[in-house]
Amino acid sequence: MNLQEQYVAFMTIFRKEIKRYLRIWTQTLLPSAITMSLYFVIFGTLIGSRIGEMGGFTYMEFVVPGLIMMAIVTNSYSNVVSSFFGSKFSGSVEELLVSPVSNVVILMGYVVGGVSRGLLVAVVVTLVSLFFTDLTIHSYFIVVVVVLMTSTLFALAGFINAVYANSFDDISISPTFVLTPLIYLGGVFYSMDLLPEFWANVSKLNPLVYVVNAFRYGVLGVSDVSLPIAFGMIIIFTTLAFGYSMHLLNSGKRLRQ
Repeated sequence: MNLQEQYVAFMTIFRKEIKRYLRIWTQTLLPSAITMSLYFVIFGTLIGSRIGEMGGFTYMEFVVPGLIMMAIVTNSYSNVVSSFFGSKFSGSVEELLVSPVSNVVILMGYVVGGVSRGLLVAVVVTLVSLFFTDLTIHSYFIVVVVVLMTSTLFALAGFINAVYANSFDDISISPTFVLTPLIYLGGVFYSMDLLPEFWANVSKLNPLVYVVNAFRYGVLGVSDVSLPIAFGMIIIFTTLAFGYSMHLLNSGKRLRQ
């Protein structure tokens, strides 16, 4: 297949992904707005008023970047894991693999679909946050770059989960036992300076620590992690996830139900 035909194949997968989650927007987009509203009310208004300031900002201002990033992570991840596993379960992935479409195009079609949902949810949650706090952006460039990199990383993680899943129950296990602990240990609700030395060192293995702090720097201008280190770690995690995803596709293992 020439480049134009590969592009047509990519756009076909990408458009399918967009139509899929927009068709059921009450299940894919609306829950994030409702869930984040509850987080803003409980953690920002009720608990935040008792905590006071954190990192030189009100608790509501401090927690908003982390909550936006949490919504991006969960939606990018869940979009790819549910969509690709559905395709694997129905057998349509096998048809894609034997077609002339390159594996990179197949992977990027699903990943960019997940990224688009992450971006859309980011906009929705940001608009919701404006009802609770005055959101000022320190660096629009850093915000956009971090959002794109983060949604790409966790879309790839969702793809890996989908490949290893054997049933629809399996695609909910990782978000429950892996993604949720990573989120709550990733500095979404607290400054990393508050952690004991042991847990602070353990947290350095958590990609969400770098994601949340880089995004918080883009919004508030403060971060518990050096910005170059945060970007470097996100790039490393993304490269590893992409390489392993391509290995799984090229080997064809676990792609047949």
